[in-house]
Amino acid sequence: MSELRVLSDAFIPELPGRYKGKVRENYDLPDGSRIIIATDRLSAFDVILTSIPFKGQVLTQTARYWFEETADICPNHVLAYPDPNVVVGTRLDILPVEVVVRGYLAGTTSTSILTKYRNGEREMYGIRLPDGLRDNEKLPQPIITPTSKAFDGGHDEPLSGDEILSQGLLSADQWETVSSYALALFARGQARAAERGLILADTKYEFGTDKDGRIVLADEIHTPDSSRYWIADSYQAAFSAGTRPQSFDKDFVRAWVTERCDPYKDPIPEIPADLVDQTSNVYIKAYETITGQTFVPDLSGATVLERIRKNLAPYFQ
Repeated sequence: MSELRVLSDAFIPELPGRYKGKVRENYDLPDGSRIIIATDRLSAFDVILTSIPFKGQVLTQTARYWFEETADICPNHVLAYPDPNVVVGTRLDILPVEVVVRGYLAGTTSTSILTKYRNGEREMYGIRLPDGLRDNEKLPQPIITPTSKAFDGGHDEPLSGDEILSQGLLSADQWETVSSYALALFARGQARAAERGLILADTKYEFGTDKDGRIVLADEIHTPDSSRYWIADSYQAAFSAGTRPQSFDKDFVRAWVTERCDPYKDPIPEIPADLVDQTSNVYIKAYETITGQTFVPDLSGATVLERIRKNLAPYFQ
């Protein structure tokens, strides 16, 4: 894949208020809006491993599909889409709680309910799970497993609803609104996913408040990066065998790296081109399966960045 069609950096000097995240570049405008550019960077192990062609367009357009599908449930930050990799949104004060909704006993991280359950925990996130659940089993009903949002490189910590209130992270009204929004969004996501032959097993949401104090959905929604999707036809056989159902497995790169070094201590080897292309194809397949739409890469402009600069020129100061 030509380097010209990969967006590894999105520095645009004509735009003010730049903040560079691991994957997204943000620019805050004087009118209270924010330009968010999804690059093609792939982040893992607290570093950028490589860039995946069309990843930024896939993430932006998948989120667009879901923002439009759920606009009747709760307000979101979207104002405009001037480019396939770009969303212009209302600038929000992000709430200090990340909301994860889980429909299945799944996960691999230390904060996942499967990891905790395997370690013998039954009380977690203020919820009691029954004994006798198996790996990847459907829960009696979806649950919210909130974590503190670490803004400065710290680790997210599990929270219960009571802790959120007692620590003053959210007011009672805010927590009730966030909870009801999250469960309704997840229900809509599961229903739409089922129509596409998918299971939405879990996902995370970010909410913020606008200048009027209204709670608004931010960031992204139901993308392959923020959600765990399983192929529905694979679920029953995998569950019976005690294995993981088929998914849009984007972890080729992560697995390849960990087989060759300790990514937290050693230099990361260069990622092979065929692995990059394979991962790009997975992202594209995920977009098409999730949305039911054909992915059309935007190949206009000499480079992706040149195209974005042209499309964002009306926002230059």
